Amino acid sequence: MIFTMDIGNTNIKTAMFDGERMAGYWRVSTNRTYTSDEYGSLFEQLINRTGLSMQDAEGIIISSVVPTINFTIEHMCRDYFGQQPMILGPGVKTGISVRYENPREVGSDRIANAVAAYEEYGAPVIYIDFGTATTFGVVDEGGVFLGGCICPGIKLASEALGSGTAKLPHFELARPESVIGRTTLANLQSGMYYGYVGLVVYLVRKMKQELGKSAVVVATGGMAQMIAEESRVIDHVDGTLTLKGLRLIWEKNMKTH
Repeated sequence: MIFTMDIGNTNIKTAMFDGERMAGYWRVSTNRTYTSDEYGSLFEQLINRTGLSMQDAEGIIISSVVPTINFTIEHMCRDYFGQQPMILGPGVKTGISVRYENPREVGSDRIANAVAAYEEYGAPVIYIDFGTATTFGVVDEGGVFLGGCICPGIKLASEALGSGTAKLPHFELARPESVIGRTTLANLQSGMYYGYVGLVVYLVRKMKQELGKSAVVVATGGMAQMIAEESRVIDHVDGTLTLKGLRLIWEKNMKTH
């Protein structure tokens, strides 16, 4: 089995794969103060509860956008899994090429998403990851990551709205019944939800125009399902897209060796 980890700014998403089958999936908060033992004990409990064991992992692959905890996580992997993890970065075979002025600038999670979207859903493909930041990426028929765009995540934007204003309250994200709200809360929810739906629709349309052809659109991340319910431009919602991409990248590198 292969253990995959996607370390994000808000959450760490993990999964154990038995071949293509996902045998277990877990998500924990990203805590920059945790020690390797605290992370190890936490993952050990979660994995054991599903009837699996850390020793079932024959390999580990990690994507991370939080460099400050990479050493801690690597240490945990060695002590608790008995494995030296593969860190997705320069030098790791992915099966796609990156058309970026500086390919090292591309987040490893975006590369994992690009690999999974390309191999699982065909091409050209546009993927949208609704995380702490909302990231868009485009992969063409030849397996070339062309680039994309990055926007504030919907939760991050809503928190900033509450924190940066004197009278507007913090609010729970929800899909309101109408765009025209009759309370301050309804106004906030409407502006945030339908505003992001409009953002997604417009950016996808512009990307397809620049491609000069249609493309499959795949969404992942915590808010993907909620946005997809209103947006007709999203063809597929895949909550484990990044982890699937990590598994595929692991297999490509193992075949090389």
